[in-house]
Amino acid sequence: MSGDHIRNTRAMWTSPRCGAETRNGTTCRAPAVHGKVRCRMHGGARRTGAPKGNQNARTHGAFTRDAVAERTQDQAVLDDALKLLAEL
Repeated sequence: MSGDHIRNTRAMWTSPRCGAETRNGTTCRAPAVHGKVRCRMHGGARRTGAPKGNQNARTHGAFTRDAVAERTQDQAVLDDALKLLAEL
């Protein structure tokens, strides 16, 4: 008798879809997580993505404005020293 039961799936089929591009080039047809635009598999799950205030890019500081300016100044001093040596 389980075949006689009609399921109410209207809300599921009318919910917004994820729309992320899948590996085969089509769009994902899974329902988006409530309040998000992606499904749970494409970034809509809780606590996904990089942490707030990501500090991973600041591990060594070699490309900060001060470090680049210092290297430029050092290179100018070296260039002047090489010019002076060439004149001698």
